[in-house]
Amino acid sequence: MINTLKKLFGIQPPTDFRELLAQGAVILDVRSPDEFKGGHIKGSVNMPLQTLGNKLKQIPQNKPIITCCASGVRSGAARAMLKQNGFTEVYNGGGWTSLKSKIS
Repeated sequence: MINTLKKLFGIQPPTDFRELLAQGAVILDVRSPDEFKGGHIKGSVNMPLQTLGNKLKQIPQNKPIITCCASGVRSGAARAMLKQNGFTEVYNGGGWTSLKSKIS
């Protein structure tokens, strides 16, 4: 019963972003280029949400993808778009500063 409720409400254990990075995950920062220039996670790839649909072929499908943005809204939309386009291992990292603190 508990597992059914967890599935229904989308409750999952916390994602171990450090472990995903150890597995070769790509951090996809979907903020604007100006936002990205203002600060970002070292090694992350900047691909603004509004251009993401045209750049799907540039994203590896054989690695975990962690999306991030300023607050988690655009990264959630990016995750949904990637999942709709056949990417299976995609995680919403939320805001980039929060994600940075989780992987440091």
